[in-house]
Amino acid sequence: MKAIQNESGRFGTVAACAALAVPRASYYRWLRPQAVAAAPRRSPRALSDAERTEVLDVLHAPRFVDKSPAQVVTTLLDEQRYLASERTMYRILKANQEVRERRDQLRHPSYAAPELLAEAPNQLWSWDITKLMGPAKWTYFHLYVILDVFSRYVVGWLLADRESATLAERLIAETCERQQIQRHQLTIHADRGTSMRSKTVALMMADLGVTKTHSRPHVSNDNPFSEAHFKTLKYMPEFPERFGSVQDAREHCTRFFEWYNQEHYHSGIAMMTPYVVHHGLGEETRAKRDEVLHAAYAAKPERWPRGQPRAQPVPNAVWINKPKEEKGSAEGDASDASSLPSSGGKGAGPLLNSAQ
Repeated sequence: MKAIQNESGRFGTVAACAALAVPRASYYRWLRPQAVAAAPRRSPRALSDAERTEVLDVLHAPRFVDKSPAQVVTTLLDEQRYLASERTMYRILKANQEVRERRDQLRHPSYAAPELLAEAPNQLWSWDITKLMGPAKWTYFHLYVILDVFSRYVVGWLLADRESATLAERLIAETCERQQIQRHQLTIHADRGTSMRSKTVALMMADLGVTKTHSRPHVSNDNPFSEAHFKTLKYMPEFPERFGSVQDAREHCTRFFEWYNQEHYHSGIAMMTPYVVHHGLGEETRAKRDEVLHAAYAAKPERWPRGQPRAQPVPNAVWINKPKEEKGSAEGDASDASSLPSSGGKGAGPLLNSAQ
């Protein structure tokens, strides 16, 4: 800037700025004297430092130490004395970091979001209980459902006329036995319902070597797979508004779960059925689909200008609350892979469909 100022008399301001690649606006701005920031103006109504100290001393007095500023102001008024308003007293206390909740209240802990990964069947299950409306008002049937997160396969379910930790314990134990779950193989995720957090269920899982996790309070997204499954159940066209009896509800659920596991093409698992993915048939099914697409491409290649179409691969990983540092990848909740990992799942056997 000084060089431009020195040479502007010989070459002109425009030429000097151009030679030094300095915008003229910046040069003219530099020439203007810098405005000195004015000190903040003190309000004529503000308390002086001595008055603020007097207010703080009064608030610290033994007779006022456990009283609110509103009570202090009222007490002083009755004593024919006025120091400051209630709001001013709060400002003074806040400036001295003396404003807080005086009562001992329950502090809810900060719950961390559960971050769970399934890379094969029978590694991560999600279970929940939903209500089905009965024949009369205020009557319900309780549907317990255990879902494999990786394959979306319903590995066990139970319908009863009540919610009970004993029934939940029995359902989980029998399902683990049927799926031949080994110790430290499985994690079961659930929300924070009374049956899910019961001591009997927790002890039973500990005996089986099963890890249990729970959703955060009032966070429905922590158990998305069970919630989505219940929506599929209740949005079916044949789902009735009410069930006439527990037998009626049980028959309906039997038909639904057979259809869901065996016939329902699930968008989250490459439009395959839960049975196919749970029993390790995903790669075989994908290969057969590729053969059909290859034949169609060979017959009419002009219909695929981008080249040979391929069948969608089954995700090789499914997350509940994928860690933030991994969300930048192209995959969503479930990553794609060129091949399906071995299922590790055993024969499902008959579904548990009654409480007996």
